[in-house]
Amino acid sequence: MEASNRAIPRSTIRSLLWDIALNATIPAALYLTAKHFSASEISALLWATTFPLMKSAYDLTRRRDLDPVALLVLLGLVTSVLAVLASGNSRLLLIRESFFTGAFGLACLISLLLPRPLMFYFGRYFMAGKDEQSREAFNARWHDPAVRRAHRLVTVTWGLVYTGEFFLRLALVYRLPAPVVLVVTPFMTGLATVGAIIWTFWYASRVRDRIGAAARKDAA
Repeated sequence: MEASNRAIPRSTIRSLLWDIALNATIPAALYLTAKHFSASEISALLWATTFPLMKSAYDLTRRRDLDPVALLVLLGLVTSVLAVLASGNSRLLLIRESFFTGAFGLACLISLLLPRPLMFYFGRYFMAGKDEQSREAFNARWHDPAVRRAHRLVTVTWGLVYTGEFFLRLALVYRLPAPVVLVVTPFMTGLATVGAIIWTFWYASRVRDRIGAAARKDAA
């Protein structure tokens, strides 16, 4: 398992928390404003979707790189809007982010059947980028049994967190009014993501320390 030698940058956590706050307020405000002007339920929810859709597109444009997570989120938003326009089911818009999280969680769990789990490739992308030497070094660590166990455990954790988030959102969508869902679910999804990120960094650091201690013991 590979991880940065530094703790999670505070700027990353601040950015995630800021995104949670924005996604919990602006879509709800857009929904309520549209309803005030007598918009239909689907029209109001479509208005609520415009902010996360434009923000995802802006983030992709600003980075000038197709970050796999941001790209999948954007595709999930576009797919949900098209599904609503085709079916007329307004609840699909309330589940929109969870199309990504649920699919990603399921993909994580299914990938455990493959030679390398999904989070291995995400880890390599974020830790090694496009540098061939770094990617080769990352790949070489797979031969360590402790590294293989760590990647699989991280994959299981993200799979369970995101499939759990998906089913919890489904329950909320069918039990709570739309404005409440628009406010509550960004906190639920965002805090689940922040928690999973913090745990992943902590666990990766523990694994790295154990591997380093074992190497020093063998050298002695």
